[in-house]
Amino acid sequence: MDNKKQNQVAREESIRNKEKCHNLLLLSQKIRYVGIINNFGKTIAGQLRPGLAPLLNVEQAINEHFIEATRNQLRKAFDSTLGPTSYTLTVNEKVITLTFPLQSGGYYYVTLDNDIRKEDLAELIDSLTQKIRTF
Repeated sequence: MDNKKQNQVAREESIRNKEKCHNLLLLSQKIRYVGIINNFGKTIAGQLRPGLAPLLNVEQAINEHFIEATRNQLRKAFDSTLGPTSYTLTVNEKVITLTFPLQSGGYYYVTLDNDIRKEDLAELIDSLTQKIRTF
């Protein structure tokens, strides 16, 4: 494949990934951010809910994504014993973080407002899981 064709394919993939993030963001007003992160913690695509200021600066976000990528990779060592990870949930004072590993590598990184009700959180996790499976 020539360089021009490779660039076109990469642009199309980038657009598809941004659309996936946007579609997940539309599932709930409690979703702050949706990103697709590779196995090394690099952001492939991401979208913040309009009108919100990010809680992390660029350097902090890079570090956070690297940490989550590392955690997801380390967890894979237990897949044969515990079964594959469906998602992870981390609750912080200001935000809830979910990660959903992808079979193709990498993961979805989703942050939520911390004031979401537990019942709504369970429903949202189910909705996110179902939607991600369709991609």
